[in-house]
Amino acid sequence: MSSTHLGSIGKPILMALAGAIAVLLAACAPLPPAKPTVDTGPLVFPEPPEEPRFVYERTIYGSGDIALETSDSKLRSLLTGEGVKGEGLNKPNAIAVFQGRIFVSDSVEAVIRVFDVPSGRHYKIGADDPGKLSKPLGIDVDRQGNLYVADSSAKAILIYDKDGKFLRRIGDPKWFDRLANVTVDPKGDRVYLIDIGGVASQQHRVRVVDASSGEPLFDFGKRGKDPGDFNFPRDLVVGKDGRLYIVDSGNFRVQIFDRDGKFLKSFGKIGRQIGQFSRPKEIAADPAGNIYVTDTAFGNFQIFDPEGEMLMFVGGRSEQDGPARYMLPAGIYVDEDGRVYMVDQWFRKVDIFRPFNLKADAGYLGQRPGAKPASR
Repeated sequence: MSSTHLGSIGKPILMALAGAIAVLLAACAPLPPAKPTVDTGPLVFPEPPEEPRFVYERTIYGSGDIALETSDSKLRSLLTGEGVKGEGLNKPNAIAVFQGRIFVSDSVEAVIRVFDVPSGRHYKIGADDPGKLSKPLGIDVDRQGNLYVADSSAKAILIYDKDGKFLRRIGDPKWFDRLANVTVDPKGDRVYLIDIGGVASQQHRVRVVDASSGEPLFDFGKRGKDPGDFNFPRDLVVGKDGRLYIVDSGNFRVQIFDRDGKFLKSFGKIGRQIGQFSRPKEIAADPAGNIYVTDTAFGNFQIFDPEGEMLMFVGGRSEQDGPARYMLPAGIYVDEDGRVYMVDQWFRKVDIFRPFNLKADAGYLGQRPGAKPASR
């Protein structure tokens, strides 16, 4: 065999041996010192250098996220590294909050899940008769903490006390094409029911009923695109000023009416810019009268003043879960202390944001002695 042929075989062998030796030497070499962890501080909105208005506080995925820590659970966590396990959300839709009790409708489980944060208690409403739910969608609470549930399948409003005891029922299947939502007037005398209608229906309207008797008072709205008309209305909130703010999703706007259904003005239009809408869904109001609107396509909620002027937005669309990251945002609620609760159906969670000037231990949600901090 020629020396030329021997050389062509020996060179790759020598190169492989050299590479192996280099790997072994690298393995024996000391590792570089780890970079110190940088504490970037709390997640605030809007981002610096803007003045912060909200801070991300925690996320609730299930009952384990509100459980009170005990000596046994602390020991188990120390030994195993596992947190408290519990029941999670399946398909959360709407949300309402009363003095630290978080009510979330779950249309797949056909129940309302209640996360009583101050007591660390989780329970379900509507799982059994009387008051068994079929397809709960929109929900709201009154000044006593009574829960109103719009059951789309039953085409009725089912009412419970804050502990889940069934009280009564409002509505008749003949009243609605597609019952979608319910809102209780803060004055306590009226209940507003949203009929989202359908493609072949002209019954896109709001039905107003007497809160005591459950009898209809009047309706307003019809399918259309003119001022005062609706095209798939989704949700309604009563502002601080008593005016009604209604998400008119198919017309990509929020319409404002007085409490007797007289059209006043609207804001928003279809678009991809902040202050516009792509798929507006649910709406809320804070104690100052500002209006919060979720948008499923944008993956955020936008905040407007009572006249519809854009103030700021929180969140963004993302395929990866995380604080203020959303794929299918749905319900939104602002509690008595100004905390904002945002539901995402895809990630099956509730994100909670605290006003920046509100201390962590303040308000109803801050009253949770021994509560387990968010683990995700």
